Amino acid sequence: MRSVSEEPVPLHEEFIYCCGAATHVLKCGPWKDLSKDESKNLPRLLFMIIPGNPGLAGYYRTFIQALYCGLNQQYPVWVVSHAGHCKPPSDTDIKELEDVFGLNGQVEHKLNFLKKNVSKDIKLVLIAHSIGCYITLEMMKRECMGRCNSFFGLCFFLQGLNCCVLTLLHVSFSTANILYMASQEMMKVVERDSTTIKQNLKKLIFYYGTGDSWCPQHYYDEIKMDFPDGDIRLCEKGLRHAFVLDASKEMAAMITDWLQDDLTKL
Repeated sequence: MRSVSEEPVPLHEEFIYCCGAATHVLKCGPWKDLSKDESKNLPRLLFMIIPGNPGLAGYYRTFIQALYCGLNQQYPVWVVSHAGHCKPPSDTDIKELEDVFGLNGQVEHKLNFLKKNVSKDIKLVLIAHSIGCYITLEMMKRECMGRCNSFFGLCFFLQGLNCCVLTLLHVSFSTANILYMASQEMMKVVERDSTTIKQNLKKLIFYYGTGDSWCPQHYYDEIKMDFPDGDIRLCEKGLRHAFVLDASKEMAAMITDWLQDDLTKL
């Protein structure tokens, strides 16, 4: 892996409807369409970011660019916003999936996006932040995603509450959806899904923070005890929960280091 480049990298931005909900997608790299099975130019691997809450793709712009450069610009890196956490691309009245803005709807939203936009021939690396880790584990459980080559529980969430940082909200039209999703997290995400973790343990890497009020260190201690053979790491760099605000490049560099051995085997 090479160090993160300071040079501009290809970045494609889309505002689409998925499950009837406004969705913002940022795509890093020259690949804009990964849905055509017959294409000979499709990459073998897609890195897809599942955000925290607020699920605004724009917060991850620097992170995906840094990750793309760290991966030698060989693989596309995409981030998909949560349903309804961005401004609608138009005023078109489209039928939404039932409760698409809730946790269950957000899981189905990401699965639907993959089915419509990514060929089954492409393997996935899912990188999740905060409540995105819950969503990703649910995706793996529901779809038995054999093509998912790896999953990274990035930045400090597995059980407990995730971070809804109201001071970060710049778009009032999405505030209601963000708060609604946060309220469901408080009520529904109350325990770790140990069954799904056990079934996929060899595909998972968990990264926990220290001094994180949303996911205190004893969560790390507990999962480390329950899964001693898992790749479960504790941050030694003092990164905060909202790493995308000031440590995107540092986090991307760590991930590329973790992946070196796996990617050389492709």
